[in-house]
Amino acid sequence: MAVFLDHAATSPLRPEALSALNQALLQLGNPSSIHSHGQATREILEQARDQIANSVGCNRSEVVFSSGGTEANNQAVKGIWWSRSSSERKLIISSPLEHKALLDPIQWLVEHEGAELVELPISNGHVSLAALEEILRERSQEIVLISLMWVNNETGVITDIEAVTEIAKPYGIPVHSDAIAALGRIPIDFAKSGLYAMSISGHKVGAPIGIGALVVRRDAKPVNLIHGGGQERGLRSGTMNYSLASAFGAAAELAVRQMSETQSRLRVLRDKIETAITAAIPSAVLTAKNSIRVEHNAHFIFPGVNNDSLLFLLDQQGISVSAGSACQAGVLGPSHVLIGMGYSEADAASCIRVSLGYNTTEADVDVFVNGLIEAYPKALAASPMP
Repeated sequence: MAVFLDHAATSPLRPEALSALNQALLQLGNPSSIHSHGQATREILEQARDQIANSVGCNRSEVVFSSGGTEANNQAVKGIWWSRSSSERKLIISSPLEHKALLDPIQWLVEHEGAELVELPISNGHVSLAALEEILRERSQEIVLISLMWVNNETGVITDIEAVTEIAKPYGIPVHSDAIAALGRIPIDFAKSGLYAMSISGHKVGAPIGIGALVVRRDAKPVNLIHGGGQERGLRSGTMNYSLASAFGAAAELAVRQMSETQSRLRVLRDKIETAITAAIPSAVLTAKNSIRVEHNAHFIFPGVNNDSLLFLLDQQGISVSAGSACQAGVLGPSHVLIGMGYSEADAASCIRVSLGYNTTEADVDVFVNGLIEAYPKALAASPMP
């Protein structure tokens, strides 16, 4: 029995998204054309924009479609930097726990544009809001932007984004959030959040890979990355992919509509996994046990075990889980998130992430638990002594 418990990496295509995709693909036209064919595809695109806007609590004009979360993060961070930085203002505030899709563009700005990065200290997987307040009191005139994940893709820890924007508001500092792991998992209201911009991605909620969006305030004017036509408020030039947008809209709408019921069900399954594994393997560590976190994610450290050995043995049983982010070119190494939380490199190379999704069943969970308990002693024996 094949079991897929890596929904934080990608989630299976929803039938409703596939249906929307197929119907849109049959419609001929360029959404920028003024003839009837073009206007038919424009209607498909704008319906998808409405679905996304309704799903995340924003105005439809604030949805800028992209190729995915990585492009949205790049557009947000670089675009805001280019629009606000100066010889006196070069500071970006973030954390060591961010996804590489956010850390790498920030690091690019550090290396190529003279940016300065200040990473907030971490306690139990959460960023320190007290430290953020102190930095803003002392250096507000130097800060270009604040960028923090809403939900951590490895540990599942939730950042209090509204608290972050409240702290930043008196200083007029824009806040961007990578909300890719949050969409369809926790309630999102962009208008209420106080955010300047927010990145989301389709394939995390059951749309195809290759579509995402940057939700950006109507009065915001970040500099665009892509030139050539002025589509998508001028922030993302190029012929708009109305078929993938349609699939994204359908998937997001369904994920948000079913979120409460789905997450409640997955919490029961997640708790079953954590209880069974910690009972069978007392040395296992739950990295975010006492943190505020999402219901579908379980993140373990198995001290003394190389996670590549454990992943291999589970894969041999047809069980797909992860050691963390899937977006690092297939390179398996210590989790930078766990290192940022204060764990040793050895522990950060001994972690397993189990992430459940809308189609996860109790049978899937039983197969995983039994498979991991069987694989653990073999992985331990195969791992080199420290």
